[in-house]
Amino acid sequence: MLQIPIIHGPNLNLLGERQPEIYGTESFEDFLDRLKTEFPQIRLPYHQSNHEGDLIDWIQDYRLKANAILLNPGAFTHTSIAIRDAITSIKIPVVEVHISDINNREDFRKISFIKDVCLFTISGMGLEGYTLALNRLIEELQGE
Repeated sequence: MLQIPIIHGPNLNLLGERQPEIYGTESFEDFLDRLKTEFPQIRLPYHQSNHEGDLIDWIQDYRLKANAILLNPGAFTHTSIAIRDAITSIKIPVVEVHISDINNREDFRKISFIKDVCLFTISGMGLEGYTLALNRLIEELQGE
């Protein structure tokens, strides 16, 4: 069975409440239940933290026990060289996922410090971006 953890950064614990015009009205926990039903062949552990070091610890921890990582580092996308370094320190693929289209928001959000060290990026597809990312990632992993 594949294991692909989903790691979320700051403020993503408020999905469903926070800026619903941008992020929608569904909590990630409710969406995750649907995702697990849609992908029963994949273990999808979920972690969220507002603390940068937690994300780095999870990335490092999963390097030996996961097949890949789906990562939405939230605002750390635009600020964290440390998360970038964690990604480059592991051998499993990391996919960057964003609910909103970071390329069509504020100028500072258009900068991703992790984009070029991730396998690919899905941005602006809402929560369904995670479904798209998993489908594409499965194809990539099966092609190895």
